[in-house]
Amino acid sequence: MMRAKRRNLPIVLALLVGIGMIVAPVVFQMFDRAPLGGEMIDDFESYMTVEQVELFRGYLDEIDAADTEWIDELSADLIEAGAIDEGEYVATFGSIANLHEQWPAIQQDMGDLIDRMEANLDNYSAVAALPPFPMFPWFFVVPGVLIAVTAAVALALRRDGRPGRGRPAIWTLLVLGLAVAAAPVMFQMFDRAPKGAEMIDSFRPMMTRERVQSVQGYFVTLGAAEGQLRVNALPMLVDAGGNPADYPAIAQWSADWPTILTDFNPMVATMSDNVDNYEAVDALPSFDLFPWFFVIPGLLVAGFAGLALRKPDDSSSTAQEPDESSAQEPDESSSQAPPADPPAEPVAAEASTAPTSPSTV
Repeated sequence: MMRAKRRNLPIVLALLVGIGMIVAPVVFQMFDRAPLGGEMIDDFESYMTVEQVELFRGYLDEIDAADTEWIDELSADLIEAGAIDEGEYVATFGSIANLHEQWPAIQQDMGDLIDRMEANLDNYSAVAALPPFPMFPWFFVVPGVLIAVTAAVALALRRDGRPGRGRPAIWTLLVLGLAVAAAPVMFQMFDRAPKGAEMIDSFRPMMTRERVQSVQGYFVTLGAAEGQLRVNALPMLVDAGGNPADYPAIAQWSADWPTILTDFNPMVATMSDNVDNYEAVDALPSFDLFPWFFVIPGLLVAGFAGLALRKPDDSSSTAQEPDESSAQEPDESSSQAPPADPPAEPVAAEASTAPTSPSTV
């Protein structure tokens, strides 16, 4: 009995590894979190391109040029032309003055966001090239079920005292283990998964509810300033005899503002919609570890199967034991058998050689 338990221990351990793979997605809530990660990757697809990053960066440069032109030229020219008094500047153009005051922080924050997008373009492409996120839990469950069922079949076949019957199932376990261990290589996970971890870490400061609300507030400030330039400042300039064409940066920003909003607002809305999705993905184990979640269980299963295949089958030795005992039994019986009666011929011969009686003669 003890010998049978030792013989089956590697298969039992492989069974436990299979069960562990089945349970892991439940423990890490992958069935809920992984699909949310897939939604996030899909939602940001149109923004994580070189062209879009360059477009956003160009918009920031355009606004910066307009702000500089307002401070250095237009506001001074309006004051010089007598259109406004210097003391009335803030009261007359409060939204523009507010933008100028906040612009350094806005430019730094928005620039940081765009820098992070640009730095993670390759990382995003690597993650997007992985199998679909909703499939991630099943990449654990399906191999786990196959391993557990195969190990259970091997154990059942060996229960009848004939271990050799379980060898095909053990060979199947070996193949399954090697296949699971090789999966990260097939899907290039050792290259792609760390890039996913880097991207998740990089966007962590940006993907918070407070940070997104700040970005949304920036566009309220920008919109109010642009409206005041277009509706108040430029008409005032014309009334004072000035020409808006002399302020190309302001004219360009005012003309492009509807397009800037059209391009930026959907991205900011996408950020807001995906804060919860990001938190779900960030709560998963680090992407750096994902390849090893397949390699380690796969190698363990293959190793346990190899041990089970190397252990000698007791069936051959137990089959030979009756032959040895049966071969010894005749020797014992022959050595313990009583001696046979002596043959009768010597007795007869002795009688025939006895001396003849005188009376007979």
